[in-house]
Amino acid sequence: MKFSEIVSRLGDIVTDSSLSANENHDPEITGLAAIDEATTGNLSYIEGTKFASWVGKTNASALILPQDEKLQTQAQERNIVWVATKEPRLLFAKAIALFYQPYRPSPEIHPTAVIHPTAEIGSDVYIGPHVVIQPRVKVGNGAIIHPNVVIYPDVTIGDRTTLHANCTIHERSQIGADCVIHSGVVIGAEGFGFVPTRTGWVKMEQSGYTVLEDRVEVGSNSAIDRPAVGETRVGRDTVIDNLVQIGHGCKIGFGCAIAGQAGMAGGVEIGNRVILAGQTGIANQVKIGDGAIASAQAGIHNDVAPGEIVSGTPAIPHKLYLKACAIYNRLPEIYKLVKQFQRQEPK
Repeated sequence: MKFSEIVSRLGDIVTDSSLSANENHDPEITGLAAIDEATTGNLSYIEGTKFASWVGKTNASALILPQDEKLQTQAQERNIVWVATKEPRLLFAKAIALFYQPYRPSPEIHPTAVIHPTAEIGSDVYIGPHVVIQPRVKVGNGAIIHPNVVIYPDVTIGDRTTLHANCTIHERSQIGADCVIHSGVVIGAEGFGFVPTRTGWVKMEQSGYTVLEDRVEVGSNSAIDRPAVGETRVGRDTVIDNLVQIGHGCKIGFGCAIAGQAGMAGGVEIGNRVILAGQTGIANQVKIGDGAIASAQAGIHNDVAPGEIVSGTPAIPHKLYLKACAIYNRLPEIYKLVKQFQRQEPK
C-alpha cells in the first residue's frame, strides 16, 4: 500500500510526517523489515540511539522515527519519507498488523474430532482434526481449537480464544475471552503436592482450579498448575513466554510480562504490571509488589517491594547489585593486594 495510506490508518499515534513537505513522494510499501535489513519498498523504524546511525545508510523507503529533528532531517536529505511518534516500536507493531494477520481457519468441526454430547459449543467455532473435548466443556463463540488439543471435563473456554495444536487443558480450568494458548502448553495439571512420611511420599490430591482471565497469552511448552485447594490465577492482559513454570496456588496480577524459563514455586503472589526477565526463579510463598522488575536469572527468596528492581542470586536491589558486580570484577586485583599486606605483616 502507499505510505500515505499507512499513515492515515495509523494516524492515532502519529505526531508528525514528512508527506506534507513532499506531497509528490509517496512510495509504495510492500513489506516491513529491521533497519539493518531493509530494502527498497520496506518500512522500518528507529527507537533510541542504538540504531540511529542507520538512518544514514539504510535502504528502507520509509521510516518510523522518534521525535528527533536531527534524525528527521537526515531522513529527508536521503529522500526517505518518515513519520514521527513518541513510541516508534508501538507504531511499527501496528504497521505489521496491516500487512500480516495470523492464520485463522474458517469455522468448522472436523469429522475426526471427538466431542462429548454434553459439551456446549458456541457459534462460529473451529475445531480441528483429532481434538478431544470431554464432558461438560463449554466453548465460547468464535473460539479456535487447533488439531490434537485435549480438553478435560468441566473446562470453560471464552469467546474468541485460540488453543494451538497439542496443548492440554485439564479438568475444571477456566480460560477467559481472547486468550492465546500456544502449542505444548499444559493448563491446570496437578500441582507438585506431596507429603513426606517415614515410608515415603504421600500424594496430596490437587482439587483446585486454574483460572486465566481475559486476553492472557501463554507461550509454547509452558505449564500452569492447579493447587490442592483454592485456585491458581493469571490476571488479564498478562503475557507469558515459552517454557515458563507457574506453580500451584500462584496469583499473578494484570498486565504482567514473564519471560522464557522463568519459574515460580507454589503460592507465589505477583502484583500488577510486574516484569520477570528470563530464568527468574521465585521461591515458595514470596510476594512481589506492583510494578516490580526482576532482571535475568534473578533468584528471589524474599518479598519484593512495589516498584523495586532486583538482580542476582539471591536477589538484591539492582543498584547494589551493580556495585557488587564492579567489586567482583576487581577481585583478582583485591586478592593480590591482600596477599601483599599479609606478606608485609610482622611475624
